[in-house]
Amino acid sequence: MDHEQHMRAAIDEARAAAGAGEVPVGCVIVAAGGSIIGRGRNRRERDADPTAHAEVLAIREAAKAVGGWRLVDVTLYVTQEPCLMCAGAIVNARVPRVVFGCDNPKAGAVRTLYRLLEDARLNHRCEVTGGVLASECAAELTRFFEALRNQ
Repeated sequence: MDHEQHMRAAIDEARAAAGAGEVPVGCVIVAAGGSIIGRGRNRRERDADPTAHAEVLAIREAAKAVGGWRLVDVTLYVTQEPCLMCAGAIVNARVPRVVFGCDNPKAGAVRTLYRLLEDARLNHRCEVTGGVLASECAAELTRFFEALRNQ
């Protein structure tokens, strides 16, 4: 799989989120053949839903695409390290591979604060690759929050 190509698709989702006034986090879920079967971007403000994170929305779309809740032969790409809620959704959906962009120092549950996706106590673990296009992913977040502070 071309991690950078798919991460760029996730960055496009993050930019669309920022354009809608949402925190710029984007996610795509890619099937084994390379096609995107799920897309998500943060929509917490728009949907007035605290669970409307990019990963959760992409998982929901991918589950509909495959006709079931188990996403067993996919790779999830997300611009920022998932939080606890999203990491839990990834485990519950049985996603085998996660690729993320930048670290999430305040809420990261994959490598920064917790290592939930690799926790041997859980019934599912994921292969994790971090740091793919990290600078670009972090720059989207920085621009968004700088603009917010300057309003």
